[in-house]
Amino acid sequence: MPFTPGAIEELNLLLQFDNTTLEHGIKVHSSARQAVISACRNLFDKGLVSQSDGGYLTDAGIEALAHVQVLAGLLGEK
Repeated sequence: MPFTPGAIEELNLLLQFDNTTLEHGIKVHSSARQAVISACRNLFDKGLVSQSDGGYLTDAGIEALAHVQVLAGLLGEK
């Protein structure tokens, strides 16, 4: 099953979080691309971030970020 464009936006958004500290969150502004806003809302609905416009990673989000980083590394992405 291929990744949908929406799933790719979610993966890219997860990669925006700083994995070295839990004290840094992100904020997706209303002026962002609609695809990014939707991706952030989806991550919130899935329980991976604390707010519908970003916030902080939840415990599940921290685990998801670790997996996304491994995948990005395997695919040679930086």
